[in-house]
Amino acid sequence: MTNIRDIAKLAGVSVTTVSRVINNHPYVSEEKVSAVKAAMKKFNYHRNINAVHLSKGKTHLIGIVVPFSNHPYFGLLIDGIAHAALEHNYKLVLIQTNYKETKEMEALKMLEDKQIDALIICSRICAWGVIESYRHYGPIVLCEDSRNDKISSTFIDHYKTFTRALDYLYEKGHQQIGYTIGRQTGVNSSQRDAAYKDFLTRFALPYEPSYIFTNRYDVEDGVSVAEYLLNMKNCPTALLVTNDQVAAGILMGCRENGLAVPNDLAIMSFDNQPISKVMHLTTLEIPFVEVGKKLFQQALNGQDVSHEEVHVRLIERKTV
Repeated sequence: MTNIRDIAKLAGVSVTTVSRVINNHPYVSEEKVSAVKAAMKKFNYHRNINAVHLSKGKTHLIGIVVPFSNHPYFGLLIDGIAHAALEHNYKLVLIQTNYKETKEMEALKMLEDKQIDALIICSRICAWGVIESYRHYGPIVLCEDSRNDKISSTFIDHYKTFTRALDYLYEKGHQQIGYTIGRQTGVNSSQRDAAYKDFLTRFALPYEPSYIFTNRYDVEDGVSVAEYLLNMKNCPTALLVTNDQVAAGILMGCRENGLAVPNDLAIMSFDNQPISKVMHLTTLEIPFVEVGKKLFQQALNGQDVSHEEVHVRLIERKTV
């Protein structure tokens, strides 16, 4: 296998000069640059980028962990991260986990093996202790509230925003309020659950387990919620929905089955994705692209731990 000593010998220059030419180092004469490039072409030589990364201690690659890449929530986060990465001449490695712990562990192992410079976890499945044990291998950034810990994060305070949304619906006259959620585990889901229970306690309202719909992620899941409501004896009068995709599905299902929105059922969601504008959904806007940019910047800052809360904005439309 050809190495830089072979290139140097053929070009009639030193090994140091060859290295400088390969790495685009200044202060090498045009004559020597031409000689080295001619020798490289003759030998069909290409530099080993892994060896370059090893020598520099940097890959200029950032890993991004997402459970699903086809969901608008994570797509917009990735968009923000990608814009920031482009500005700083970094490339991204996307790791989709489908919430499988083994896949998330593979991403953490990439950080340990120095295949990436930092890891952004947009939604995790691994236990906190596992994540923390990999912290000394390189920067890890989370998209969840980790203010009490030593790992950087950019996050929405879901307890605060869920409480705000519940209070908004209560002020509109609703006391039978349900909600939909994706997975039941995770910091964000726990904050929402705590906010809901505290809200019921504060207004002395009964807890109705049938008002809580879990594992709802997309439009089809929303349609199924609307169909389920038709068979309930004591339906909620309002639903707080954790993303616009599901909310749009509920609205479609209501229209198809003769439920009037907001008269029979008020719908309030989160995100303010394009579909919420089309469907005229009342929603709390989450600035995902901004969140993505902040996540990247924290990854770039190395081991300097920081926590940034991003605030939501109420968008009032026709479903409440």
